[in-house]
Amino acid sequence: MSLPTAHEDTFARDHLPAPEAWPDFLFELPELQYPDRLNAAAELLDRHIRSDDGNRAALIFEDRQWSYAQLADKASQIANVLVRDMGLVPGNRVLLRGFNNPMMVAAWFAVLKAGGIAVATMPMLRARDLDPIVEKAQISHALCDERLADDLEKVAASRDCLAERGYFTALGDGGTPFDKLVARRSKKFDPLPTLSDDVALIAFTSGTTGKPKGTVHFHRDIMSMCHCVGRGLLGLKAEDRVIGSPPIAFTFGLGALVTFPLQAGAASILLENGTPPNLARAIEQYRATWCFTAPTAYRAILGEIGGVDLSSLKNCVSAGEHLPLPVFEDWKKATGISLINGLGSTEMIHIFISAAGKEIRPGATGKAIRGYEARVVDERMQDVPVGETGKLAVRGPTGCRYLEDERQKVYVRDGWNLTGDAYRMDQDGYFWFMARTDDLIVSSGYNISGPEVEEVLLSHPAVRECAVVGVPDDKRGQIVKAFVVPAEPYQGCSKLVLALQDHVKEHIAPYKYPREVAFLDSLPKTETGKIQRFKLKEL
Repeated sequence: MSLPTAHEDTFARDHLPAPEAWPDFLFELPELQYPDRLNAAAELLDRHIRSDDGNRAALIFEDRQWSYAQLADKASQIANVLVRDMGLVPGNRVLLRGFNNPMMVAAWFAVLKAGGIAVATMPMLRARDLDPIVEKAQISHALCDERLADDLEKVAASRDCLAERGYFTALGDGGTPFDKLVARRSKKFDPLPTLSDDVALIAFTSGTTGKPKGTVHFHRDIMSMCHCVGRGLLGLKAEDRVIGSPPIAFTFGLGALVTFPLQAGAASILLENGTPPNLARAIEQYRATWCFTAPTAYRAILGEIGGVDLSSLKNCVSAGEHLPLPVFEDWKKATGISLINGLGSTEMIHIFISAAGKEIRPGATGKAIRGYEARVVDERMQDVPVGETGKLAVRGPTGCRYLEDERQKVYVRDGWNLTGDAYRMDQDGYFWFMARTDDLIVSSGYNISGPEVEEVLLSHPAVRECAVVGVPDDKRGQIVKAFVVPAEPYQGCSKLVLALQDHVKEHIAPYKYPREVAFLDSLPKTETGKIQRFKLKEL
């Protein structure tokens, strides 16, 4: 018989999918045998204080450094404010809105310690983006960077549920009323003894258009991604210094910059503006040993390498989008480091297919990581033959649970998570990305992988960035269209169009070449670095 929830406000649990609509979960690994009572904040943060590691550096931000003890103290003070001053009841949803800075991290831990549910959002979201999130999750509290207050106040004016709001500064030492209130509160706060399957966070999918999807994750899910990815796949150590560009509100960034390094006792370097030039300079300045960012950023950093020292790096992780082979090869040549390619999703919370070290096979995403299983299936959920393209199906200790959303039955079938990716698997069990299933281009009956065409285009010296999509065509159904950002000193012209088309024909089957090529100054991207192909299709 399961224990009752520790939450008094059971809204999130009440709006989970029916149990029969959940994916199958796998907990065979010894490290995934969690106790009934588990609070991820206590496990990731307070544990270091109990083991006398409180003086170790936890967060590095600009010219400041917070130890584990300082971070724990600040999180406890914020938790006290949430409970004593803002009336937080366990199970209430708390909107977190901020940049990658120490107070954003402390607020995240504070919410979990107090038994709340963290709903972190990207800084670039505006009132129109935030409103459906607040309404769908029935958010009652918000902790927000003061620089982002305007849009939140616009939402609060029309949403009665959002009654309690606090505005902080990056280091919590500014003059806002919330900062002052936090500073007066006790640094002692006993974490709520939540159940391992109590809801800890609701992550709204990045790049969402239209009706947002909230993915619900438990305390055990946070620890599972730490054990399977941070420790099992990557092997982060206490002496590491981790840096990256993904926002903490994105589960890729949450794992990479908060939970993975803190589980290991390492230090996380936080950047509010993680553009490729800033990221490259920060790697040198802070002597980072691990870097997490998107493939487009690694390609952009290559242009900065002549002016910065990246020798401190030991490993680099690429996720958020498919890693093109030319980017892998160019990075390896420039730094000597083989990029760790990872496939993850907000629904699964983090990476589930990857390979590291000697297991890396250039061009492939990797294998199902320890704790997960993966297959390539057809429309009937039957395995397709080795080498053929089909839908990727995954299951493991984490999985999709949408917050009251009919799309649950699309993502989960027969106990498997269908990630929306088209893959093929080779005879050694490596998975090779072909396209997003909704981006697979069908032209004159041929299935064409846009990323394959992109890889060939990126190998041409005239191409700095590119994206390939299918566009409607009366004769062929669809044709391949390439959007190209030219590299210096090249300029977009009809001569370059022909050169790129010929280049593709020389390297892959000629029917895959882009029949149309458009030149842009930049590609539209989400805040997490993903190319927004739907915007290109609209063009």
